[in-house]
Amino acid sequence: MTAALSARWVIPAGIALVTIVAFLPVLHNQFVSWDDDRNFVENPHFRGLGLEQLRWMWTTFHMGHYVPLSWMTLGFDYELWGMNPTGYHLTNLLLHAASAVVVYFLARTLLALSLPGIANGSRTQLDLAAAFSALAFAVHPLRAESVAWATERRDVLSGFFYFLSILIYVRSRLPAPSGRRYGVALALFLCALLSKATSMSAPAVLVILNVYPLRRLGGAAGWRSDSARRVYRELAPFALLAAAAAGLSIVALHPPDQLSLGAKLTVSAYSLVFYLWKTIAPLGLAPLYEMPQHVDPGAARFVASEVALVGVALVAWTARRRWPGTTAALALFFVVTLPMLGIVQNGPQIAADRYTYFAAPALAILAGGGLLMLIRSSAALAGAAALAIVLALSALSWQQSAVWHDSESLWSRVLAVDSESSIAHSSLSNVLYGQNRLQEAIEHSARAVAIAPNYPEALNGLGVGLAREGRADDAIAYYERALAIKPAYDDAETNWGVTLAGENDMAGAIEHYRRALAINPDDANAEVNWGNALVRLNRPNEAIEHYEAALRIRGDDADAHHNWGVALAREGKLAEAIEHFRAALTIDPSYAEARDYLAKATRLVHDRSARSLAKPR
Repeated sequence: MTAALSARWVIPAGIALVTIVAFLPVLHNQFVSWDDDRNFVENPHFRGLGLEQLRWMWTTFHMGHYVPLSWMTLGFDYELWGMNPTGYHLTNLLLHAASAVVVYFLARTLLALSLPGIANGSRTQLDLAAAFSALAFAVHPLRAESVAWATERRDVLSGFFYFLSILIYVRSRLPAPSGRRYGVALALFLCALLSKATSMSAPAVLVILNVYPLRRLGGAAGWRSDSARRVYRELAPFALLAAAAAGLSIVALHPPDQLSLGAKLTVSAYSLVFYLWKTIAPLGLAPLYEMPQHVDPGAARFVASEVALVGVALVAWTARRRWPGTTAALALFFVVTLPMLGIVQNGPQIAADRYTYFAAPALAILAGGGLLMLIRSSAALAGAAALAIVLALSALSWQQSAVWHDSESLWSRVLAVDSESSIAHSSLSNVLYGQNRLQEAIEHSARAVAIAPNYPEALNGLGVGLAREGRADDAIAYYERALAIKPAYDDAETNWGVTLAGENDMAGAIEHYRRALAINPDDANAEVNWGNALVRLNRPNEAIEHYEAALRIRGDDADAHHNWGVALAREGKLAEAIEHFRAALTIDPSYAEARDYLAKATRLVHDRSARSLAKPR
């Protein structure tokens, strides 16, 4: 019995191992300046699992999402790893590997129901087809965004609960309904919703699965029979939970300005065809596919997408009797991606790789069914084809995971795919400013403004560059433009303050830091710069309060430690100052100014000690 049980788990363990290997580069990835900064680096509220953190996790709509269970896992990561990104990426990877195993069992169950004649012929063939389905899902490069991006913990956590809920629901109906398993499936669906609301598609998925392959709705079962009504009743709690999550997500999201109805339909058609095509040919992937400044429904790519979508719909319709599994898989892919197709526009993207995470198993299981039939014709050919596909997808996922290594590689990749992305130009300029590559940064900021003149982040970035060139008045004009478009923009207020401080207007600078913190109390940059202004006003004791506040927000802020050390040195507290200079260098060993101050402070302490020892007793 033990040997049989071990053999049963050999394939799932192999699937998990292959999945982990395909995404190993994620363990070297950093937090990136694409929401990771706002979610983790500058967010003190998730750090731990104390009552204060749990209260925040269960009440916050941070960045437009209600995801308390995801925050709890991130809080647990903080307890284990602090702010080391490796731990966060490891958890993402393990959750994805677990989902791959769940998809294996789901594929095995659905393939056995869909192709009973073939599946009953050989358990080994069924296992291999299900394993191919799981790996086609798990190691596909479209998964890289969900796995390699720390912010998308909500995808991999919700996906795990979502797939497991569907699996247990299907099994709870076989061979006879099981109330206990049904309750577990419902509880898992609730967990999925509390991890990410886009899992709300599960009731529609269960309706389709009850039609095929469960055959409990439609066909011989009918739509109005007593048995059909039983199905509706058992799905009603799923639907109610999904509706509640949908309402809550709208409240959390505060949807931005929306496209017109015609533009929404155009974008939705394009996105759906984009996902289908990238599933087949996953080349040219990028972390961001920016929405064009103006959506022209008559543009060639949009017209081509609409024609292709009509073709796919015709295939699904004509296959419904002879190949119902094909129809079911395409219908499942559509209903699962529907909430992400732009019906409610959220964010600057026209499409996103991560939006395929929940829908991908539908096509992967369809591919597994095709492999199962091919095995019956030529096992050698089927095995070779499956191995080649899995290896190719794994290689592409390895490569795509490395795109998320750091902010520079991420935004450079976006520009390699779309050289007209204003967001990528603006974001890359911020990275370059941080590396003191001023001229390159200004070029990208200027390009971002040229592409999108009303993009506040680009205006702010160009202001930063001009200020560093000593063009304070021009910089301030760009901050004013940015704030006119986006009044609650703390970065622009902070940078305006920095520019005024450079002109020795400390009072004006402090006023802008005060405004920035009124907008965002967790703006660590505003706190550090306010402290710097106070030091220059010879008020070091007051400055220290702001450095302490900055480090509560962002514990690894080298600037806060260094400037705190400067403030202490001004007070003659050299020993304490030395500790802060050392802390700054621990965080950033290349911090030349902190190294210089450390050397000076250490020399002064040594000189004092020498003089003290030289005094006669």
